[in-house]
Amino acid sequence: MERGGYTYITTTKRNTVLYTGVTSELRTRIYQHKTKAFPNSFTARYNVDKLVYFEYFHYISEAFAREKQIKSWKREKKITLINRFNPEWKDLYDEIEE
Repeated sequence: MERGGYTYITTTKRNTVLYTGVTSELRTRIYQHKTKAFPNSFTARYNVDKLVYFEYFHYISEAFAREKQIKSWKREKKITLINRFNPEWKDLYDEIEE
């Protein structure tokens, strides 16, 4: 049985870098970003640990398809997506329910 998953976007404190990812456990994954669990990763090197957008999908394959779609967009379109979902660009980490 395929499990569900999330497509998410994180950024830096000053909202300068955007990172799009996929995970089946959003809270755990964002915690890994925040604690730099993988110190050589892109998000650790550039301090990209503020969760500003996420979507849940019933199938992880759908989350991967959405990630691929978002990654193909120009920065402006990603910013529009975030602004519609989270206009204040606040860190949504504490609002994650899992």
